[in-house]
Amino acid sequence: MLRSFIKICFLIIFVSVSAQQNNDSIPKDSIEYKTSYGLRLGIDISKPIRSLLQDFNSGIEIVGDYRISKKWYVAAELGNEKFTTREDFTNSTSRGSYMKIGLNYNSYNNWLDMNNEIFTGFRYGLAVFEQTLNNYQINSNPQFPALINNTPLTESGLTAHWSELVLGFRAEVYSNIFITFSGSYKIMISIKDPVNFKTHYAPGFNRVYLSNTGFGFNYTISYLIPFRKK
Repeated sequence: MLRSFIKICFLIIFVSVSAQQNNDSIPKDSIEYKTSYGLRLGIDISKPIRSLLQDFNSGIEIVGDYRISKKWYVAAELGNEKFTTREDFTNSTSRGSYMKIGLNYNSYNNWLDMNNEIFTGFRYGLAVFEQTLNNYQINSNPQFPALINNTPLTESGLTAHWSELVLGFRAEVYSNIFITFSGSYKIMISIKDPVNFKTHYAPGFNRVYLSNTGFGFNYTISYLIPFRKK
C-alpha cells in the first residue's frame, strides 16, 4: 500500500515537471497591443441637419477631446447658435456663442487594438448671447382686438452658466475616424435675463424651462490625430 502511494506521488511529480517544461518551451505571444493617445477633433452634424430642416434654428458646434490616461479624457465643445422661440404672445430670437469643458470616463474594456467607448462625463457650460424680442401681443383679452408691437427690442451681454451630466457611445468606424452619440442632462446654475423679459432659449443649453433643467443630444463625426501609443 505504501509502495503504491509512493509510486503515485512520484508519477504526479514527474507529470507536473514534464508539463511545466513543455509550457516553458512554447513561445509566448510577442505582440503587444497599444492604443493611441492624441487630440480628437470633430463636428456635431445634427446641428447643420436641423438648420436645413428648421428655419427657426441654425448653429454649428466643434467638439474635441484629449486622452490623458487609459480611461480619462479632457473634453470640450465650442459652438454658435441662433434660435427663434414662438410663444402664444411673444416671438423672440436668441443668438450667441458658448463653450463647454469637462472630463469623460470610458467604462468600456476594449479587445486587442479596438478603441471604442461607453463614456460618462461632466461639463461646465458658459454662453454669451443676445436676445431680441421680435414682437409681442400687448392685449390678450379676447373681447378687444389684440395690439401687436412689431418693434424689435434687443439686449446683448447676456450670460448663462450651467452644468451637464453626459452619457455617450463612441465607435471607431475606420482608422482614427469615430462616430459618437451622446445625451446630456443640464442644470442651469445662473442666467441673466433681459429687462422685463424671460430668456426662453440659451445657446448651448437649449430651451430654458421653469425648472431650470433640460436635455441635449449630439451626433458627431471626429478624427483622432495620434501623438503616441502606449
